[in-house]
Amino acid sequence: MIHKKPRHFVDLYNIDSDSINQILNLAHKIKEVNNYSTKLRSKVLSMIFEKPSTRTRVSFEVGMKQLGGEVVTLDQADTQLGRGESIQDTIKVISQYADIIMYRGSDQKRLDNILSVSEVPIINGLTDISHPCQIMADIMTLQEVFASIEGLNISWIGDGNNVCNSWIEVNKHFNFNMTICTPKDFKPDMKIFKNIKKLGKKIIYSDIPEEAADNSNVIITDTWVSMGSKDTDMREKKFRKYQVNSDLMKLANDESYFMHCMPAHRGKEVTNDVIDGRKSLVFQEAQNRLHVQKAILLWCLNQDFS
Repeated sequence: MIHKKPRHFVDLYNIDSDSINQILNLAHKIKEVNNYSTKLRSKVLSMIFEKPSTRTRVSFEVGMKQLGGEVVTLDQADTQLGRGESIQDTIKVISQYADIIMYRGSDQKRLDNILSVSEVPIINGLTDISHPCQIMADIMTLQEVFASIEGLNISWIGDGNNVCNSWIEVNKHFNFNMTICTPKDFKPDMKIFKNIKKLGKKIIYSDIPEEAADNSNVIITDTWVSMGSKDTDMREKKFRKYQVNSDLMKLANDESYFMHCMPAHRGKEVTNDVIDGRKSLVFQEAQNRLHVQKAILLWCLNQDFS
């Protein structure tokens, strides 16, 4: 018997632009007309968490159930992973039971190992290198606000983390202008940055927040201290001048918006007046995680999009 190669959703660089747009178009359709309640009937999503989550866990579980499917959620305490079983053996077994797997962990190499053995589609719920589901929700949100993101000036100000890396990757599929602004010691993955730059995309690096904010349509930030980090005090000192506050937002375009994937540390990377302001999109993008992930589930399982 010949097994069809699974259709994975694991990063925003190695996926083609047609698929990106197909997923986004479906996400908008799902949000507008909720008539997909039987599309994944009898299908099972297994979610594996090696890193805690609120939004990812709830949005995937609710989304799968709204599509008519079932969900099995596992963390290290529920599996043999904490007792020494290899991730490859675990995935080989779960592939026999579930139709699709969502993995959220701290190590990109573990995701690579999963991809090497899985017989079912894998969705990257987050690794230390990337967070593609979040960026798809962000793009969907900006399409709702601006109709098109083509030509926008988008600025990332803060830590060059996994979310930042995925924002850099998504440049491959659109034509917007992006400024990445981080302390010099906290740049994003520069291999990813250089790969996008080689494609002729309009992306630049700066370590000066005021330059990055100037005439920006969208300012994005994220937490300065990732889950599990032990260098909190040092990081907060390094990032203090990268706080997104009302003074920084005033340097942006008059119609500029603020984005943050949350959880947010108020008073640290962003002030209350910005995150709670009328130009904040944080809860709209959080809601859109549900819709875009439903579209990703359908895309991975090759479901009819009509």
